[in-house]
Amino acid sequence: GGARPPADFSADPFDWDQAKRNPAPRGNTTLAVVATDIALTPAQARRVAVMAQDGLSRAIRPVHTPFDGDCVFVLSTGARPLADPAPVSLTVVGAAAADCLARATARGVFEARPLAGERSWADLA
Repeated sequence: GGARPPADFSADPFDWDQAKRNPAPRGNTTLAVVATDIALTPAQARRVAVMAQDGLSRAIRPVHTPFDGDCVFVLSTGARPLADPAPVSLTVVGAAAADCLARATARGVFEARPLAGERSWADLA
């Protein structure tokens, strides 16, 4: 993180280029993994995954379209117990997961280098 577009950078939020206008099936899927050492039940892991998806929404536009299969998986080593009260702690974990996922997605974009003949964020800077 920390990188920002140039001050004079302007983008039309509805100009999704050909990537979202005419994509191949599942051609724009973003898969993410959130891993923690906090013990989570399957239901709690599902809740963290739902909350973490907000991080994708902050970083990718559009996200969860009919053309992709964006998905977040949550893994837990179970090394540490979830602190009481569990609903509050679970909310903190989910919110942190969303923040981390948004930042990780942005860093991936900032650090990506294009394949031959393609463009990346670095080409705009």
